[in-house]
Amino acid sequence: MSRTVQIPALGEAAAFPAFVAEPAGTARAAIIVIPEIFGVNPGIRQKCAKWAQKGYLAVAPDLFWRFAPGVELDPDVPEQLQEAFGYFQRYDPADGVKDIEASIRWIRREAGIARVGCAGYCLGGRLAYMAAARTDIDASVGYYGVMIDTMLGESHAIANPLMLHIAGDDQFVSPEAQAAIHAGLDGHPRVTLHDYPGMPHGFAAEMGDRRHEAEAQLADSRTEAFLAQYLA
Repeated sequence: MSRTVQIPALGEAAAFPAFVAEPAGTARAAIIVIPEIFGVNPGIRQKCAKWAQKGYLAVAPDLFWRFAPGVELDPDVPEQLQEAFGYFQRYDPADGVKDIEASIRWIRREAGIARVGCAGYCLGGRLAYMAAARTDIDASVGYYGVMIDTMLGESHAIANPLMLHIAGDDQFVSPEAQAAIHAGLDGHPRVTLHDYPGMPHGFAAEMGDRRHEAEAQLADSRTEAFLAQYLA
């Protein structure tokens, strides 16, 4: 079953929408599915549905609710891709971390689920890293997160497990940025990095032209095992 809920924002007299997919029985844990720059579109809702089928409560917050509420974009449509880039330029990731923290609190308070993890993509991958450093989320996974190399100074604050999937041929994360991520995080006891040589940004999208089936399945299987271990 799926529905849309309103989650009270932190420090603001407002609430933001989040798509929720519920498992058939008692949830084993909760996973915040952090969208790309394309909103809570069909691909993100499908990811939520897959987590619900595996027994998790899945929650996907609307990241752009402050200036483009409810937007859903298709990355395979050039005009919509450019629209998404514009939203990314306007977006303050510090707001995103606040919204993830609000989602964690809502899950624990309203859904009564103590163990909460996240899986984020692109912008959401960056926010997964930031959530690991700035919140008490129990486990985090980021796929092809952008600009993580600029935030390595926060890595000392990562107290709970974090996994990052790095696309080797990511057009938005340069080889130099990838090398910096490895240099900064390879020795971190709470961080696991996986590289996917030759893979472009977005290779694990649920649908559309960007998906690479074998590598997407490999990354998702690693994510599932990781979150099952640390959200048990």
